[in-house]
Amino acid sequence: MSAIKYSGLKISSILILLLIFISCNRKESEPVSRAANEIISISYSEIGGPLGNYIIIKVTEDSIHAEQGVTKNKTHQEWKSAISPQTWKKLTANIDVKALDRIKSSPSQQSVDGFDETFQIRTPKKYHAYVNAFVDTAHYGQLKKLKDQMRALLPTEYN
Repeated sequence: MSAIKYSGLKISSILILLLIFISCNRKESEPVSRAANEIISISYSEIGGPLGNYIIIKVTEDSIHAEQGVTKNKTHQEWKSAISPQTWKKLTANIDVKALDRIKSSPSQQSVDGFDETFQIRTPKKYHAYVNAFVDTAHYGQLKKLKDQMRALLPTEYN
């Protein structure tokens, strides 16, 4: 018997693992002289629910990519766009990389048809990943602001 009972949750779990795998690939053309606290990429996702809903947003210094869908209905749409250096600076300016270590994750809620909110922030020295950090109300503020800024960059059909 499978460890994950519902096919929608299986697909969601596979999507999360795929997202983590893709975000762990290091670009060979990446300059080595980056500052230790410089942000290389940011990913945000909401995955779960009884129908297997998902939205995944990945932003790098020159582009944004979003996909959303419902696994039960087998609907899926993708959108990508270039972003300006000013947009990237605005997005990353309020992130205190040193404070990221204080943010605490919480257990998954997918097992009870809940949604999991996941953030992944990569710097040259460290990979930060958080699941359901909104429970950590003392330190969640900068992630909430980041989520709102990322969603503001998306077309209206993604909000």
